[in-house]
Amino acid sequence: MSETVLLVGGGGREHAIARALADSDADLYACASNRNPGIAAVAEGVETLDTTNPAAVTTYAREVDATLAVVGPEAPLAAGVADALDDAGVYAFGPREAEARIETDKAFQRRFMREHDIPGCPDFETFEDMDAACEYIDEYDGDLAVKPAGLTGGKGVRVIGDQCTADEAKEYLRASDYDRVVLEERLVGEEFTVQAFVANGQLRVTPAVQDHKRAYEGDEGPNTGGMGSYSDASLALPFMDEDDYDDAVDVLRATVEALDGYKGVLYGQFMLTDEGPKVVEFNARFGDPEAMNTLPILNTDFLDVLTAARDDVPLPQLSFRPKATVCKYAVPEGYPTDPEAGAKVTIDAENAGDAILYYASVDQREDGIYTTTSRSYAVVGVADSIAEAEEIAESALERAGTEGLRVRHDIGTAELVQQRIDHVDELRGD
Repeated sequence: MSETVLLVGGGGREHAIARALADSDADLYACASNRNPGIAAVAEGVETLDTTNPAAVTTYAREVDATLAVVGPEAPLAAGVADALDDAGVYAFGPREAEARIETDKAFQRRFMREHDIPGCPDFETFEDMDAACEYIDEYDGDLAVKPAGLTGGKGVRVIGDQCTADEAKEYLRASDYDRVVLEERLVGEEFTVQAFVANGQLRVTPAVQDHKRAYEGDEGPNTGGMGSYSDASLALPFMDEDDYDDAVDVLRATVEALDGYKGVLYGQFMLTDEGPKVVEFNARFGDPEAMNTLPILNTDFLDVLTAARDDVPLPQLSFRPKATVCKYAVPEGYPTDPEAGAKVTIDAENAGDAILYYASVDQREDGIYTTTSRSYAVVGVADSIAEAEEIAESALERAGTEGLRVRHDIGTAELVQQRIDHVDELRGD
């Protein structure tokens, strides 16, 4: 029987999910607050609606007779869209609101880790009183990461000793309207992500990816939703060894065992420190851009993962092509602090060459596609090595041109990858 899959969300991550399902035996429909031209090209239908409105999403799911749903972004999960779909008889591959708190509530996340002895948890305290939080900063022996407890799109964290001074962190807290914050020890090392498909108490892990949050080359500037990422032709990254990867998977496995009934994607963001991997945070969905590194090299039919999850049978073992990937985002000038919308996007699937093109937040008009104030599109190179994949991504950007857009051209370059290797060697005293 052919499945009808509803995809919730309209960004680059969801375009990657749509492409992964387009070649399967599924009729794909999508709903989002924006119309993504890449998703529209492969879907049977696209509906514009508020994806944080559970009733609106379930109504559309019924209209298209959806038999499965995939919830892409975190905001619908926080709003209980997966709960509503499940309750309407449409299996949602995404955690229910209570389980999504592993991402949506950072105070809950850390307390959960401490309560269940999940390895890799840093020192932390949670605060509702900002004056008390400021006192903690004064008293703490070392640098701290300041994290709002709720969702901030990856842009709310301030790291003392890296992004700001202790006084600036206190000023940030006093000027904020946050209800709760988490203060935790600053983790020093190299960040990486491992994503897992989870259902029925099982997990299936994917290759490690390194995202680049900082806006500008050389890891300078404010944090963004992610400027690009890379993966290697093996499960680990060049600055890691297999034991580091296995330790990260052990953290995910312990988390899944403690999270009763979790389903969907569990994303572990780790810092590889001199003591091994520590947890920076968990997300309750695919990463954006990390989904664009992972899904193009997945040999296993993603639809088979979804149907196994729904039917309560063992999840298929995952097979990946032994390929490296490099993803580079093109973003509006001024992003993320003062983005300028309205630049014409001149890239399409044909002039992207050997790269894969994923549209993210763009405005499709009669005379073409234009930028909004968020990330515009990503190109992904897939090859035998990171260096070759990087060349493919760069070639696509050069061919299309990026006037009115900005790209971190250093992502995936040999120089930057070597810096990561050297950094870990220095931390470990090698």
